[in-house]
Amino acid sequence: MIPTLTVISIAATAQGTEVYKNVPLSLVNNHVVRLGVMTEPFYWHYHLNSDETFLVTEGAIYIELENQTVELAAGQLFTVPANVKHCTRPKGNRSVNLTFELADMQTVKC
Repeated sequence: MIPTLTVISIAATAQGTEVYKNVPLSLVNNHVVRLGVMTEPFYWHYHLNSDETFLVTEGAIYIELENQTVELAAGQLFTVPANVKHCTRPKGNRSVNLTFELADMQTVKC
C-alpha cells in the first residue's frame, strides 16, 4: 500500500503572529523535519541523543554556542552536534528555518 503523499507549503505554514512556532512537517525514516518561526530568543538547551541541523529559509538566525556565535542567512545550513549547549534567536524581527533531527530527540533545558 502506498501512503498518502502530501505537498506542504512552507510559506503558508510559516504564516501567523505567534512568538514561537515549531511545527513538525514530515517524518523521514526515524527523523523529523520541523518548521521553526522565531520572533524572540529560544532558551539554552542541548540534545542528549541527536544532532540538530538548521536550514534558514527566511530572515536570519544566530545560533549561540558556549564559545562562539554562528550567524545563518537564508539558504545557509549549520549542524549543532549532540550534547552541545546552544540557544537560537532571530536576527531582526522574525526568522523561519527548517530543523532536521531524530524524531525521539531528547532536549535538556540549561
